Amino acid sequence: MASGAVASALSPLAASTAAYAQSAQTQQGDIVIPEDVKIFGNDNPNLRRATAVVNGDIITGTDVDQRLALILAANQGKIDEEEKKRLRLQVLRNLIDETLQIQEAKAADVAVDDAEVDSTFARVASQNFGQNTQAMDAYLKRVGSSSDSLKRQIRGELSWQRLLQRNVQPFINVSDDEVNEMLERLKAAKGTEEYRLGEIYLAATPDAQQQVYQNAQQIVQQLKQGGSFVAYARQYSQASTAAVGGDLGWIRLAQLPAELATAARDMAPGQLVGPIEVPGGFDIIYLIDKRQVLTADPRDSVLALKQISLNFPKGISEADANKRAEAFAKTIGTAKGCGDVDKVATGIGAQVVANDQVKARDLPGPIQSAILNLSPGETLPPFGSLTDGVRILMLCGRDDPQADSGPSFEQLQNQMEDDRVNKRAQMYLRDLRRDAIIEYN
Repeated sequence: MASGAVASALSPLAASTAAYAQSAQTQQGDIVIPEDVKIFGNDNPNLRRATAVVNGDIITGTDVDQRLALILAANQGKIDEEEKKRLRLQVLRNLIDETLQIQEAKAADVAVDDAEVDSTFARVASQNFGQNTQAMDAYLKRVGSSSDSLKRQIRGELSWQRLLQRNVQPFINVSDDEVNEMLERLKAAKGTEEYRLGEIYLAATPDAQQQVYQNAQQIVQQLKQGGSFVAYARQYSQASTAAVGGDLGWIRLAQLPAELATAARDMAPGQLVGPIEVPGGFDIIYLIDKRQVLTADPRDSVLALKQISLNFPKGISEADANKRAEAFAKTIGTAKGCGDVDKVATGIGAQVVANDQVKARDLPGPIQSAILNLSPGETLPPFGSLTDGVRILMLCGRDDPQADSGPSFEQLQNQMEDDRVNKRAQMYLRDLRRDAIIEYN
């Protein structure tokens, strides 16, 4: 952190010293801060002091600020000052882990060249932000971060993945018998539920357990206030799934630790639960979706829909709007299916748009369940608002999904290997932390 930043941070304290002095004498003993406090020394705003030195590599306050800015941007700035302080500490811990991973990869002669980092950066800009790299650079600068900060994170993730592929993955073995046994279990479990979960795992040693639990509670609070689960998982989770936003993929409850399985069993899609104490730390889990094993999910049906819309006059009252909506629904109800509805709609000045590639699961929850109970030519009740007018959805056709045959032998074997690599990776990083020489300012 710059010396100027230190002075700036202390200036509010200087302004309020008079009101504070009396209580300070009792709370701080003989320590008294004078009203005309002055910071001595070279107040150079361009001097960057290290926040931490990890095995000789420096992490500056600027590094922390720029990484924190990414989290604030992902949460649209809806984070109070107290939470920001806690986030800074977590970001610093993440940067320390990232530094250890990069150092270990370098020591093992695992190289990630600049071209590969730049290529991944360009892909992130395109896929996640819909921007080119120039626009991405401008965006990062605008929110207080930088392309260098994001590229450092990318380099850390690529270095760690490549290191695991060389030093861990070759020594992980999943036998054919284990895979076949799991396939048999899947067949036996046909019709039971599978869960797609997101996780944020925070490791906790016995002496830090209370502090980590409080940190986890703060994360849960921020997520419930609209924070991005994927962003928080990428920045805070100490599980290997952090690189993919915490996504565990499709799993069965039997594959989870008992503590998580118990919590996940009664969750509904979109629900967040935690912090849950697990061996070695705490977990926060988010249910992305659930389905039945080896069973076709009706929500994967592809629907052909027509939407019939009628605008309201400006300034219409709610009572008049309800009357018009009722008359509109009655008129559309006279249409003899999708082939006739365009003619009926034209007769009352309504507009019709069609789409024959709508996935049921992409529709809002209440509409999703209701439309799956319709037959072709039937409609949902009217919906809308005074400003948007009234709309009706008519089902014109439905292609049901095929039953899922489940993962192949190779897919399941890869999944089981990944699970074991992830567990070994957590142990690997724990060893690096234990052996690291870290100096804090």
